[in-house]
Parts: sequence; structure tokens; C-alpha cells
Amino acid sequence: MGQALHALGIDSMSVEDRIDLVQDIWDSVAIEAGLLPPSTSEKAELDRRLAEDEAHPDDAIAWETIKTEAQTRWQR
Repeated sequence: MGQALHALGIDSMSVEDRIDLVQDIWDSVAIEAGLLPPSTSEKAELDRRLAEDEAHPDDAIAWETIKTEAQTRWQR
């Protein structure tokens, strides 16, 4: 076992408590790294945007068009 496990007393915790600790640590990493799935409100917004896009597909502008226009503006 690593020194941190002993120094922090993790090695003396029950298996269940260590699993809970690992889950808490992973959740904190996932939050900071943006790895958690979208919240209910975020999912609703994504669904709304997808439905809007599917209802009006011609309203979208191709990335290449946007990129070309932006590059043209920056070259002036």
C-alpha cells in the first residue's frame, strides 16, 4: 500500500467506506474535469436545441462557411 493510504488512515477504513471515499474522489475529479453527464436542466436545453435544429435544418450555417467568413474578416 502507498504511504498516503497509511498516513491518512485510509488503510484502516472498512472496504465499504473506502469504496465510498473512492466514489467521492472520482465525483470531485469528474466535476472539475467536466465529465459528469448533463444535469436535468442542461439535458432539457440540449433536447430543445436538437428539436429546434431538426424542425428548421435550413437555418444552420455550415462550419466551413463560418470559418471562411471569419478568416476573411481577420485578413482585412
